[in-house]
Amino acid sequence: MNNRIAHRWLTAIAPPLLFVAAMDAQAAERLRTYANPVDIDYRYNFEQVNERISYRTGADPVIVRHDDAYYLFMTLADGYWRSTNLLDWKFITPTRWPIGSIVAPAVLVEGDRLILMPSMDSPAPIFETRDPASGKLDLLTRVTPVLPDSMYVAPGATLPPGKVPPGPNDPDLLRDDDGRTYLYFGSSNVFPIYGLEVELRHGLRYIGTPRPLLRLDPARHGWERFGRDQRGDDVLPFVEGAWMNKVGGRYYLQYAAPGTEFNAYATGTYVGASPFGPFIYANNNPVGYKPGGFVEGVGHGNTFFDAHGNAWNTGTSWIGVNWPFERRIGLYPARFDDGGMHVNTRFGDFPHVMPTTKVDDPDSLFAGWMLLSYRKHATASSTLGSTHAGEFDAANVTDEDPRTFWVAARNEPGQTLTLDLGAIKTLRAVQVDFADYQSDRYADAGDIYTEFRLEHSLDARDWHALAATTGERRDRPNAYFELEAPVRARYVRYVHGHVGAAHLAISDLRVFGTVGGVAAPSIPVNISARRSADPRAMVVSWNPVTGAVGYNVRWGLKPDRLEQCYQVFADRGTRLEVRSLNAGVEYDVAVEAFDENGVSSLSRVVHVH
Repeated sequence: MNNRIAHRWLTAIAPPLLFVAAMDAQAAERLRTYANPVDIDYRYNFEQVNERISYRTGADPVIVRHDDAYYLFMTLADGYWRSTNLLDWKFITPTRWPIGSIVAPAVLVEGDRLILMPSMDSPAPIFETRDPASGKLDLLTRVTPVLPDSMYVAPGATLPPGKVPPGPNDPDLLRDDDGRTYLYFGSSNVFPIYGLEVELRHGLRYIGTPRPLLRLDPARHGWERFGRDQRGDDVLPFVEGAWMNKVGGRYYLQYAAPGTEFNAYATGTYVGASPFGPFIYANNNPVGYKPGGFVEGVGHGNTFFDAHGNAWNTGTSWIGVNWPFERRIGLYPARFDDGGMHVNTRFGDFPHVMPTTKVDDPDSLFAGWMLLSYRKHATASSTLGSTHAGEFDAANVTDEDPRTFWVAARNEPGQTLTLDLGAIKTLRAVQVDFADYQSDRYADAGDIYTEFRLEHSLDARDWHALAATTGERRDRPNAYFELEAPVRARYVRYVHGHVGAAHLAISDLRVFGTVGGVAAPSIPVNISARRSADPRAMVVSWNPVTGAVGYNVRWGLKPDRLEQCYQVFADRGTRLEVRSLNAGVEYDVAVEAFDENGVSSLSRVVHVH
């Protein structure tokens, strides 16, 4: 949950050969791509009204299938979104909604019925609908019954034996194959994740008492340590965001740690043979991890299957400029196999293909379009003055950091932001990521929408249309445009129309495509990976690769299962301390380089005892 409640198109695509082999020509023409963060109209958060802080945010996503559509719910959204393809999302305003919106909801599809249960500290309503597309929600129960054996205690205090904290916070509901329903919940840096059988036929009825199912063990699980890159050993980490999937007869109880306000927010899983376990910790944890790149953090989401049988994992990513809990959401390919559960975050914020059939290798969904804009020269029509040199400069829009941004001197139509890519490149997609600077607006403001156009040029004099916001007006703080056809250009220009905020602020103008006719970078050499004195950490180093934009440090339990990835940009060095290891588990490590031409082959694999 982690507001902590108490505070807190594609016509010329060249996707990987493995994927193309699985598609006929007609299907391939229909392929489209997406890029994280997910392109939806994130809602403004007005929780911190007294501090005059407001910002777009999204967290704790849940995507479920109901009939022929997908529905996306999240924290403090004042409604939910509907899509038929996981690409185009339309916001739905419900007919009834609790005052103050909802936080970290559980969503269960049970036949033709969709059940929506908010996270709660005190009794609250639960909703149901058989027509979520209409927005009509009915009450399943007006007041949730008090949890059995629940008891409030002051922060820092301990519960008496057999007692549980009020809630259920961060709930999840699983309907098993035998028709029985189970509730999983918990959000705390003290208390565990609990499980409890429930009945939801005519309301909510608890069956039995809550059972503690898992606790964090940061002394052995490095990724569960608090802080940026797990450097907050002196602070108790949070366990939250339970989600349960039953796959192949096994129960995967997923959880998020160590805190939503960090780059290292991740997803782990325990695996059991029954709804209440006993559960065994998965040694490939964290199964979802993305501490580097433009999008950082993947914790507290859910795992679902699309209409083709592909698994997907959603997650919460960190922004943290206006408030620690300022966030966005991501969508990542996943899979379950004999090796357990896996979430693919490699190039997780670059364009990926949305499959239209079953795909066995999630890594094949990476479109192969590389980042062309990193650290490229940017100029703006105006820049807001600041007491800190460079604070709002145009250069910020090419640094792949959502926490730095350009701010125009005036929020008015016609303001421009121009990138020089340094040479003529082949453009395939552009993402415009807005920021919120002093966006202390009211919740009922009617002008919260985004309008702009993108242009391209070979010489910065003769400009042509590239893309533009069209159709129904809506806010697009992370607007992603896949070009109708490849475009050859050196310059890309943003031309402002409207943004519903106090300032025009853009954190990143991200351009994807290829150079063409140039080989991919060389394979990194001289790989070293050594366990630290702390068994939960290792230091990885390698020689720099000429012309590299960045590197992916990859590790896993087997040489052919290097499923965890830390993306490092080349100007940040060739040494990385990884602090997310599990004590007593051996790893294999390799490094790959990437640039504007593509990705190198993997380096030599190094075994770490």
